[in-house]
Amino acid sequence: MIIDCHGHYTTVPSGLRVFRALQISMMGKPTKGTVNISDDEIRASLEKSQLKLMDERGIDVMLLSPMASAMGHHFGNALVSRYWTEVNNELIYRVCAMYPDRFVGVCSLPQSPGTNPKECIEELDRCIKEFGFVGCNLNPDPSGGYWTGPPLSDEAWYPLYAELEELEATAMIHASASCNPAFHTTGCHYLNLDSTALMQLMDSRVLKDFPRLRFILCHGGGNVPYQEARYRALSIMNKWEPFEDVLRRIYFDTTVYSQSAMEMLIKVVGVDNVLFASEMLGGVTAINPATGLFFDNNMPLLQAISWLSDEDRKMICEGNAKKAYPRLQPILEKHRKKAADA
Repeated sequence: MIIDCHGHYTTVPSGLRVFRALQISMMGKPTKGTVNISDDEIRASLEKSQLKLMDERGIDVMLLSPMASAMGHHFGNALVSRYWTEVNNELIYRVCAMYPDRFVGVCSLPQSPGTNPKECIEELDRCIKEFGFVGCNLNPDPSGGYWTGPPLSDEAWYPLYAELEELEATAMIHASASCNPAFHTTGCHYLNLDSTALMQLMDSRVLKDFPRLRFILCHGGGNVPYQEARYRALSIMNKWEPFEDVLRRIYFDTTVYSQSAMEMLIKVVGVDNVLFASEMLGGVTAINPATGLFFDNNMPLLQAISWLSDEDRKMICEGNAKKAYPRLQPILEKHRKKAADA
């Protein structure tokens, strides 16, 4: 089985964008309202995009979350963010209910600058307990590139960490849009945030205080695998937990779009802590002129790494996702049993 742990519903029907436009126009008096999207519109939005590409690329299951750059945590006030987050998560729930053997839900959180992270717990609980999601996207910088909030090491995050641990839900570290013109959203802000998040966790007690908490650094961890010596040196100089021990506590995904980069990632992080992912459809939708394939068609890159064994590839494509997302295995077993009984 091939599990893609990093997918976004970027092909949403137009009704969601209409909802957002109306929300923006009424930002001073936010109301939740309704999203007018039919099941047929959802099918049309997926069957010629994500589902088509999943079939073509041999991907069995995708962990699907709302549009990342459109989470828009920096926009409006906390109530605007909450309503927008809720309708996006509800749409993901509808997708997963319609295609239960292809998509598994991952939620956004209603984060907002100046709002305590514990205010996200209610929506996290709803998505995990009621919708059957397996985790969330967690944004360390709701300000959109200005870093006005507390670092991940701050105890303001602790109630949310405790709830994630209690629920056995997994947090993928993921930015939203950048409103700072110095940081391009996908080319700079995303990757900077991944690396900064690791530093904040290294320079903290979080991984010790929450031994069952699971984090995933997406986009290959930003610069982490390629600056490993720097991080090792810093951990020694500052008497932090050894870098190797930190790596064993964090998972990384394969959205690096280059075989050589993927090889370095796996060598540094280790086979047991890498999850297959494509971020499809996401940050890169161009064709690689060297291969004639889309950059986000990551499976051929993984298959081309000659020193990986079949068992290694199985761990990266399936086994590690089940470890990183404890709630995933029961969902897959349920659908497997249902298919066998049919």
